Amino acid sequence: MLERLNQALDHIEERLRGDLDVAELARIAMTSEYHFRRLFSALAGMPLSEYVRRRRLTLAGAEVLAGERTLLEIAVRYGYGSGEAFARAFRAVHGVGPGEARRTGAALRSQPRMSFRLVVEGNSTMRYRVVEREDFRIVGRRARVPLVHEGENPAIAAHIRSIGQEALGRLARLSTGEPAGVVSAVVHLTESREEGAELDYWHGVVGDGELPAEFDALDVPAGTWAVFENEGPFPKTLQYLWRDVFTQWFPSNPYASRPGPELLAVAPSEDWTTARAELWIPVERTEN
Repeated sequence: MLERLNQALDHIEERLRGDLDVAELARIAMTSEYHFRRLFSALAGMPLSEYVRRRRLTLAGAEVLAGERTLLEIAVRYGYGSGEAFARAFRAVHGVGPGEARRTGAALRSQPRMSFRLVVEGNSTMRYRVVEREDFRIVGRRARVPLVHEGENPAIAAHIRSIGQEALGRLARLSTGEPAGVVSAVVHLTESREEGAELDYWHGVVGDGELPAEFDALDVPAGTWAVFENEGPFPKTLQYLWRDVFTQWFPSNPYASRPGPELLAVAPSEDWTTARAELWIPVERTEN
């Protein structure tokens, strides 16, 4: 899988001065466009579109400083329809406009070409199982929050506090399915998994009974889920589990992610310093 991803990166380099078809990148990687975008974001730490933009403007920056082409020629060469659009994008990446950079020889920023490789850390293995689920319902409260990679997410903490202990108790009694108890459900709104990307966060339970007026519901279609188990310091180990699923498990197994909420059930220790976790990721089988 990593070899095919690197072949897709080679293809990106060949198309930096022309049209780039994401469907073709997915074909090279032998996966769906949806999964390719999500896997790239998880591995690279930025969306595919942002990486391509930075690479194009890195090459464009070298041409601006070289002075062999006009700024408009460079803009068109890298896919910008006007000098103004090119100047805005150039300034966003380099912190200076192309005209000023050419006049002053300003220092520019460079996005290195990426390649993916497998790094073996320790000798631990990931415990997982694959589950076929009928359609089910998540009952709880939803909030729009930013993605935080490490440490506490203040927006999620504030959302949970706003529900209140009494409502959480009533919510817990509505749990009728697996994973049991109060769970977190994350619905990514875009393929981006970069820090700060917005997502829908649900704090609720898997339940199939009558919906109380005080709660909302998210209906989840039937499908296949990969279920991962983990235990360790809270919340770092849980956040690393999410990272490792996309950077290690997916490239090594014949599955791709598919649209759907990602569920997390946590059983913390009394002092919340450690926790056992069960992470449910919607997946689909791919060809070997």
